[in-house]
Amino acid sequence: MGIVATQSLKNMISTYIGFLVGAINTLFLYTEFMTDEYYGLVGYMLSAAYVMMPLMSFGIHNTLIKFYSSFKTRDGINSFLTLMVLLPLVVIIPLGFIGLIAQESIQAFLSSENTLISGYIWHTFLIATALAYFEVFFALAKVHMKTVFGNLMKEVFHRVGATLLLVLLYFKILNIEQFLNGLALVYVLRMLMMMTYSFSIKLPVFNMKRIPNLSNILKYSSLIVIAGLVTSNLLDIDKVMLGKLLANLDNIAYYNVGVFIATVIAVPQRSMHQILMPITAKFLNTGDKEALKDLYIKSSLNLFIVSGLIFLLIILNINELYSLIDKEYSVGLYVVLLISVAKLYDGILGSNNAILFNSDYYRFVLVSGVLVVIIMLLLNILLIPTYGINGAAFATLIAIFLYDTVKLYFVWKYFKLWPFTKKSLKIAGVVIVWSISFYFWDFSFHPLVNIALKSMLVCVSFVLFIYKLNLSDDISVLLSRVLRKLF
Repeated sequence: MGIVATQSLKNMISTYIGFLVGAINTLFLYTEFMTDEYYGLVGYMLSAAYVMMPLMSFGIHNTLIKFYSSFKTRDGINSFLTLMVLLPLVVIIPLGFIGLIAQESIQAFLSSENTLISGYIWHTFLIATALAYFEVFFALAKVHMKTVFGNLMKEVFHRVGATLLLVLLYFKILNIEQFLNGLALVYVLRMLMMMTYSFSIKLPVFNMKRIPNLSNILKYSSLIVIAGLVTSNLLDIDKVMLGKLLANLDNIAYYNVGVFIATVIAVPQRSMHQILMPITAKFLNTGDKEALKDLYIKSSLNLFIVSGLIFLLIILNINELYSLIDKEYSVGLYVVLLISVAKLYDGILGSNNAILFNSDYYRFVLVSGVLVVIIMLLLNILLIPTYGINGAAFATLIAIFLYDTVKLYFVWKYFKLWPFTKKSLKIAGVVIVWSISFYFWDFSFHPLVNIALKSMLVCVSFVLFIYKLNLSDDISVLLSRVLRKLF
C-alpha cells in the first residue's frame, strides 16, 4: 500500500487544511458576517448544486476510472477520452434549455416556502456545471495516479476563495449579491485550473474513431449516475428538503454547521478514496483478487483507526465546541452525534465503494440505492415537520446505515470478500471504551483550553493503545518511524 499510504497521507493533510479553512468559514465568518437567512441560502444553493452534479457529469468521473486501464492502444485511449470530455454536455445543454423554458415554474416550485431562493437558480446551475467538469478533469489525473493537486483544489481552493469573499463582504467592498456571484465564479475558476493541470499530464487528442465496448461504457455511465446521486448527496438532499419543508432558512444554517462538524470524520475516507478508486479498478481489470482482498482489509482497518480517533475527538468535545459559537447553533448538537455515527460506519467499509463502482455488480446496488433514497425522502417528509433538523439527521443515519449494509453484503456475496477481522472488533472496543470513559470528564478552564487538553489526552492514550496492540501494520510502521525520530 505504498502509493496508497503516501498519497492518502498527503491528501489527508490537504483535506484537513481545507476543513480548517472551512471550519473558520462555517463556524465563525458566515455566522458573523452574514445573516442566518443568507447563510441558509448559500447552504441551499451549494447543496442543490451538489445534488445536480452527478447527473450533469453523467457519471463520467466514475466511468473514466473504471474503463481507462482496459484500453491498450493510443487510438483507443484518445477516442475514449474524447467521449468522456464531451459526454456531460449531453445532459448539461438540455438541462440548461429546460431551465430557460420553464424558469418561472422552477422558481415557483423551489421558492414556495422561501422566496429568496428564486433569484439564484442560475447560480446553482453554473456551480453544478463547474462541479461536474471538475470531477471529470480530476478523474483524468486520477487514472495516472496523480491525486494530490486535484485533492488540494477539491478541498482547499474554493474554501479559501469563500474566505476572501467573506472578508470583502465584511468590509463592504462587496455586497451580498456580488458575494454570491463571486462564489459561483470561484467554482468555475477551480474547474479551469483542474482542467489545465489534467491536460498537462496527458492532453486528450480529439479522436472520434470507433470505441470498443462502447455500449457497456454508455450503459455504465447511465446507471452509475443513480449511484452517484445516492452516495454523494444524502446530506445535500437533507438541506434541500429542509429548505422546501421548513419556512425558516435559518434551519439550514444550523444543520449545515452540525453536518460540517460531523463530516470531519469522513476526511480520511475521502482522502484515501481518491487513490483507492484507480488502484481497485486496475486490480479488477487484471483479476488480481488477492491484492484486492488485501487492499479491502487494510483500508478498512486503517480508516477505522483514524476515523475512530476523529469520531472520539468530535463527540468528546462537542459541548465545548458549541459554547464557542452563537448559542442558536447549539440546536444542531444531536445532528452532530447522529451524522457522526453514520460517517464512522461509512468510513470503516474501506474500499467497498471502489470495488462495487468498478465491478459489473454495480447494477444490483443501484436498485438498493434508489430504494434507500425513497425511504430517506419519506422519512424526511415524516420527520422534518415534527423534529426539524434532528429529524433530517435521523433520516440520514437510517439511510446511510441501510445503504452501506447492502453494499457490504453485495461485496461479500459476489466477491467473497469481507473487510472486518478480529482486529476490527478490538478497534471497536477501544472506541466504545474511550467514548464512555472521557465523555463526562471535563476541565474547568476556557473551552479552547478544555478542548486542547482533552484532545491531547485522548489522542496520546488512543494512539499508544492502538500501537501497543499492533492493530494496523501500516499505522504501526508509521508510528515506529515517528518514534525513532523523536527518541
